[in-house]
Amino acid sequence: MATVYGSLQGIKSSQIKQLEELYDTELSGDSPTETLSERFITPEFTNHLATLSQTIHQPICCYVNRRGQVVRVSVGTPMQTQLAEADLPRRSGGAGSKRFSGIRCLVAQFQPPDTSAFIAMMRQRLDALVVLKVASKAHGHKNGDHSVQEVYLAHIVPDIEQPWVVEPISLEALYEEDFGDRIHDWEQDIQAAGFDIAASQTVPSDRDRVLLVGVQVDGMTDQQFQDSISELVRLVESAKGEVVGLVQQKRSRPDPQTVVGHGKVEETTLEAQRSGANLIVFNQDISATQARNLEEHIGLRVVDRTGVILDIFAQRARSQAGKLQVELAQLEYMLPRLRGRGQEMSRLGAGIGTRGPGETKLETERRTIQRRIAQLQHEVDQLQAHRARLRHQRDRQDLPAIALVGYTNAGKSTLLNVLTQSDIYTADQLFATLDPTTRKLTITNPEMGDRYDLLLTDTVGFIHHLPPALMDAFRATLEEVTEADALLHVVDLSHPAWERHIQSVEEVLSDLPAMPPDALLVFNKIDQTDSETLAQAQQTYPNAVFISAVERLGLETLRQRLVQLAGAAPITSSRPMG
Repeated sequence: MATVYGSLQGIKSSQIKQLEELYDTELSGDSPTETLSERFITPEFTNHLATLSQTIHQPICCYVNRRGQVVRVSVGTPMQTQLAEADLPRRSGGAGSKRFSGIRCLVAQFQPPDTSAFIAMMRQRLDALVVLKVASKAHGHKNGDHSVQEVYLAHIVPDIEQPWVVEPISLEALYEEDFGDRIHDWEQDIQAAGFDIAASQTVPSDRDRVLLVGVQVDGMTDQQFQDSISELVRLVESAKGEVVGLVQQKRSRPDPQTVVGHGKVEETTLEAQRSGANLIVFNQDISATQARNLEEHIGLRVVDRTGVILDIFAQRARSQAGKLQVELAQLEYMLPRLRGRGQEMSRLGAGIGTRGPGETKLETERRTIQRRIAQLQHEVDQLQAHRARLRHQRDRQDLPAIALVGYTNAGKSTLLNVLTQSDIYTADQLFATLDPTTRKLTITNPEMGDRYDLLLTDTVGFIHHLPPALMDAFRATLEEVTEADALLHVVDLSHPAWERHIQSVEEVLSDLPAMPPDALLVFNKIDQTDSETLAQAQQTYPNAVFISAVERLGLETLRQRLVQLAGAAPITSSRPMG
């Protein structure tokens, strides 16, 4: 049965039937023994394709094999209608990806071909790409070829920098071209040069190859931009991805449709092809519409910084509570970005009683996610209540509680391990730990013989522009901060952007509903800090404590300051009475 692929929304059933009839067209040569058709396209097929594109106001792609048979008809651009590897014919001869696939694409559309069309040609190893630029219906003619304004013929060449050639050509010249001879010559050139057409498409299965896109908008200094890119690299690496390139742009504000504008999208598409990237990551939040536009043009998954952070959280969540909060954050992030990917949803209940009259699969997905979000929010409320009971039990012990806060990878978990002889997981990576951990710290005063007991709680690390979805989902965890008696703000002094990290943490804390009245600033990793930076911080923050958790420098001073911070009363004393 003939199937028309692509976006068919708004297309009449009679028009779909006309599209299906394209499968009945054969572009084969005059001799039944020919293995290659003699023409790229026939006048009759040109006419039919251009007229249909004008009628439905959409681009149409027809994929044709070397026997001249139409194997697929799709509505959309070459990038949007690519054939999967499994749908491409298997070629004999042992040349593998140094040979063409045996399929050519004939497309009728209203614009000249762009980089995305050539990238699609590369990815499918097409014999050729023939683009008919047709006039809009208002300016078209009914006398056949006059509706075609321009014609372009593109094919792959053995050039790493730009592995394709595109040339304007007249319809008359195209009709006279010997398809078999041209394809044979092009393929011989590829094989003679040893050019591997699909080499840049080979991606390791265990990690993403990521192309970063950095946008520097007004109000962002060069240093802030570089810091954001460096942090994004760390985020991608923490998510087990491999950064293979960077595209950057300065502009006053993000483009509402594509963030970076059409020209930079073209550059990004080309760079993704050159670097073999399979994922595009932006250094700022992008809307669902922007992500959809970018994916349609580039042909690869596009995520923003928030998406990467959520992926890290999903990988690091170990406890049931952590997994619960991460799933809630992911679903709240995903909901506005649904694009009808029904086969990817695992909890669809599209059965009796769950679907209204005329409800689409997309609406069913949205309804399913909304129900799951409501369920998860209820469970988070229960988690809040559970944590409140635990805090109440600790309060009954009359022990002061101090929450460790700070930018991610500042060394909070390492410090807690050193102070309390614990074995919490630590690693030199962003968001190594997610779940709050509380340990008792006993501090003694050798001179006076006093002993003090405190509770230290390690919390999830903060980051610049912490995603709102995470703030909402992790409200049960963040309550450990708001309910503490005091805060210990840990700062990585060895990081070039330590001052900005302090500001970012303070911004996150200011968004919380309540804050402990007292806080102590602790600068960590002084063993990795140059003397000039250390002197600057000591002068700017004279009341802070300077330590190295790993080298155990300054810890005794920190312990005594913790006692003062918490206002803890001594548990025992060896001092004489009276």
